[in-house]
Amino acid sequence: MGPDPAQLYAISQKALEVMRGVHDARQANRDWGDRTPVLRFIPDQDRLNLIGLSPAEVGRQLQFLLTGIAVTQVREDIRNVPIVARSAGGERLDPARLADFSLMSRDGRSIPLDQVGHSEIRLEEPIMKRRDRTPVVTIRSDINEATQPPEVSKEIKTALQPLIASLPAGYRIELGGSIEEATKANDALATIFPAMIAAMLIVVMLQVRSFSTMAMVVLTGPLGLVGVVPMLLIFHQPFGFNAILGLIGLAGILMRNTLILTEQIKENLAAGLDDYHAVIEATVQRTRPVILTALAAVLAFIPLTHSVFWGSMAYTLIGGTAVGTVLILLFLPALYAAWFRIRPTADDMHEVSHENPESRPALAAE
Repeated sequence: MGPDPAQLYAISQKALEVMRGVHDARQANRDWGDRTPVLRFIPDQDRLNLIGLSPAEVGRQLQFLLTGIAVTQVREDIRNVPIVARSAGGERLDPARLADFSLMSRDGRSIPLDQVGHSEIRLEEPIMKRRDRTPVVTIRSDINEATQPPEVSKEIKTALQPLIASLPAGYRIELGGSIEEATKANDALATIFPAMIAAMLIVVMLQVRSFSTMAMVVLTGPLGLVGVVPMLLIFHQPFGFNAILGLIGLAGILMRNTLILTEQIKENLAAGLDDYHAVIEATVQRTRPVILTALAAVLAFIPLTHSVFWGSMAYTLIGGTAVGTVLILLFLPALYAAWFRIRPTADDMHEVSHENPESRPALAAE
């Protein structure tokens, strides 16, 4: 970005050459394109003052001669067709005949165009784009399939550092593309994230009605990261906005499984089981439903893995749901017992002490 289009074009040419030299970037291009010849008429202000014409009046007369001005309309069926008055095609399409045009002064005199200025041919940008009223050139490129956009963006930024350091005042180079869009999405998500966390905690509290149980349920939410990280690494998926969105949904899935197990433990306690056996029986009773539900979710996410946009979220949910569900079944009973200080009963300890002597002679006999 910069104020002078000519200098900005030269800077963009250097940046384009740098991007083409990055190994993982291919087919780098810019949106301005190559310059094209443009015929410009430069009026002489002093002569215009003597004649009594303003540059705006000269511009309107040239527009009338070259591009035309709508003088009236003709109705054709249900449409209004404008009638445009302009000079003949042989005159207005030949740049060499521009000097033969004549302007009309305010008193009706005919004045040759070459007496009030001169024309010249310049090379200018056919399309000039602006951002915040400042000319901007956008350079894009594709990337190799085996690499991720953040990695390529980091390579490009490193390669552009010498050019960025030598930029004159008023010019700058900014990284855009998927990195810019992901940053905008993450910023938008960060604004509502506290309210979302608060709503989630309220829902969990309404379900369990206990601060300690709520804290335990929330602690099981991050267990899915154990499966997410290797899944993204194996399938070369970026950890971007979609993956973060998948992590939020994954935390809800795992905490739901935790709520199912804790509710089953409460039901077992209400049925008369002691704390120790209530935890064991709840885990045994809910293992198959939880695993089948997780398996159904994993199978449902598989078609999304072929999507360019939703692929990273699908892999996040698949890896996190599969590994996180297994960890919930193994980790939650131990966490619940440690959290609420549940110990085996005296009868259980007595049974274990009687089982051990029986196993030792058998091992000795072998």
